[in-house]
Amino acid sequence: MGAESSHFQPLVAILVAGALALFGASGARAAESVPIPRFSDPGARIERPDLPAGRIVKWATGDDYPPFHYIDADGQPAGFAVDLARAVCTELGLACTLQAWRWDALLDTIDKRQADVILAMVRPTPALRTRFLMTERVHQTPARFVARNETPGEVSAPALKGKRVAVVAGSAHEAYLKAFFPAVELKAFEKADEARAAVKDGQADFVFGDAVSLAFWLNGTASSGCCRFVGGPYVDARYFGEGVGALLKPGDEKLRQAIDYALQRLDESGAFAEIYLKHFPIGIW
Repeated sequence: MGAESSHFQPLVAILVAGALALFGASGARAAESVPIPRFSDPGARIERPDLPAGRIVKWATGDDYPPFHYIDADGQPAGFAVDLARAVCTELGLACTLQAWRWDALLDTIDKRQADVILAMVRPTPALRTRFLMTERVHQTPARFVARNETPGEVSAPALKGKRVAVVAGSAHEAYLKAFFPAVELKAFEKADEARAAVKDGQADFVFGDAVSLAFWLNGTASSGCCRFVGGPYVDARYFGEGVGALLKPGDEKLRQAIDYALQRLDESGAFAEIYLKHFPIGIW
């Protein structure tokens, strides 16, 4: 069974508009300093397909992976994926339902006709692409370096030669360092929080990892304001994935096209940026 569910009609436009209006002024200022990723091609024009009248689109998401999707204090689905699904339905004028599921049940919801669309942070694999249709990307998590505030910010293979870099053992981030930064001194840890603590405590010069987790750590109390991002983002799909989109059953091409159309419209109108900043106020790019 799913954890929690909610039902929303096109009337949700009022609620979404109100939330964005409340967020708007600070969001506009934040947008000037926080890079917003754009996944739709502004040069491509997607035609809006006709969907069957009266169709209710059932969305499924995860229940425990904030800020992407989680259950809030009121027991309701919340997060980036939830707000984005609602905005898509509003843009298309669709009646929609949304339910949060445990990870072990989530991917089976379409096969069991419990959902039409899965929007969750599920990394696409060749097996998943065979099993599902996928929309345009809605999120991609880059890798980043973090260093103490007093550490020079130059990041390159020559500049990091001999530097101690903390990383999670066995991770894609460790594999990337071995391939492209072979002269660093790797300090591998079992857990990400241990790797982050190593740079804070001076056991490492840098930590390399998931930019979202690092961003929330930098802005939280655990970091004690010790550190900052240095260098640029790393997005090699071979190591860090190509980003995630909504998943649909094979053959539901019109609904996929409709969602891609809505995502492009949300990007053009600035609504995607507002949703993004609400859940990712700290720049990860």
